[in-house]
Amino acid sequence: MTDSPDSKKLAERVAALVDAAKRAGADAADAVAVRSRSKGVTVRLGKVESTEASESDDISLRVFVGQRVASVSATASSDAGTLAQRAVAMAKVSPEDPYQGLVDPALLADGVVDLDLFDPTELSAEQLREAALEMEEAALAIKGISNSGGSSAGAGMGGMVLATSHGFVGHYAATRFSRSVSAVAGEGTGMERDYDFSSRQHYLDLESAAAIGRSAGERAVRRLGGRKVPTGTITAVFDPRVARGIAGHLAGAINGASVARKTSFLRDMMGEQVASAAITVTDDPLRRRGQASRPFDGEGVRGQPLTMVDRGVLRHWFLSNSAAKELGLVTNGRGARSGSSVSPTSTNLAIEPGAISPKDMIARLKSGFYVTEVFGQGVNMVTGEYSRGASGFWIENGELTFPVTEVTIASNLKDMFLALVPADDLDRNFGTAAPTLLIEGMTLAGS
Repeated sequence: MTDSPDSKKLAERVAALVDAAKRAGADAADAVAVRSRSKGVTVRLGKVESTEASESDDISLRVFVGQRVASVSATASSDAGTLAQRAVAMAKVSPEDPYQGLVDPALLADGVVDLDLFDPTELSAEQLREAALEMEEAALAIKGISNSGGSSAGAGMGGMVLATSHGFVGHYAATRFSRSVSAVAGEGTGMERDYDFSSRQHYLDLESAAAIGRSAGERAVRRLGGRKVPTGTITAVFDPRVARGIAGHLAGAINGASVARKTSFLRDMMGEQVASAAITVTDDPLRRRGQASRPFDGEGVRGQPLTMVDRGVLRHWFLSNSAAKELGLVTNGRGARSGSSVSPTSTNLAIEPGAISPKDMIARLKSGFYVTEVFGQGVNMVTGEYSRGASGFWIENGELTFPVTEVTIASNLKDMFLALVPADDLDRNFGTAAPTLLIEGMTLAGS
């Protein structure tokens, strides 16, 4: 939160909840207040379809009685004493959980770190409407665009105040500004749709509305005339949009909670080669203006930058306090708060760039498939099996030739990670970021 009188009241509120829990008989407790503010405008074909605004302050209290835990959620106006008594009564009849508890006080964040996450710029509904209209107009101006899928602009703020019975009180806030537009090209059964967007912590960092609109229109037109290609084994080149999904699968596979539950296909691979030697994966919660940056995690721990995978070798799991305890380890400050529960997650995750440009990567291929979109739920995180519907462009003699649609690509994530080759075009303006990625030996099911 910013240091406003309102946010100070929230800090006092969660601290009072913790004190009330201790008086009610809890051995330990923490309380969190999550603030959310957002506004947005959506337009289609030059007319406003919706104007929305929302705000909320949600509070939750978690109490520990021995190895028993319980939690309650409430509004900012709820009575602290009543909430605390209810939570403690629930904890006393809950089953024991040896992995629950507050973090070691020595691990709690100390001092203030400014990550430049808050932009005080206030946008009116009219300014958001103008941006949405400008994007749509730019998309519709592209030759071949026949319709609009809608355009939207939004602004919002999210913040958290955390207090623990160990004496920790911390708060932070982050703003988010966004623009997006969808465009439709062609007619009848030959229609194709694509989109573009921009999302940033600071308003002036957003891509221009006109540029986003043009890009969405051009992407949609490029997809016209898509066709299948023959079934076979291919080299796939993943556009950064899709490559970010590959990075997300890797993040899920090294999540400590999944490892503890034995639901990750990499659960026995710590210290082993899990990706090609060209792959290094970093995670940095302290990156300035990072989409997923935070000065402390959902348990008050200041996570430090980590190299999760070092030249293909797995070095760390993402750990919250409970996941770390279950694995016999110590949290690395990756606990994310969702109400009263805490689960490990990545922060600013990135597959680091390689030394080859996407253009040169494609130019070296006699044939291949440049993947711009995948769909379907065919990813099994227990076994690593990967099968997704896909579309994109066929590569022939080092060039993108014609659009491809209605095909399926398949492999196993274990094999895919070991075959990864990164290009040099990493854009870090995403919570999960990846450059263009090349993977040999995938199976394509087509005509």
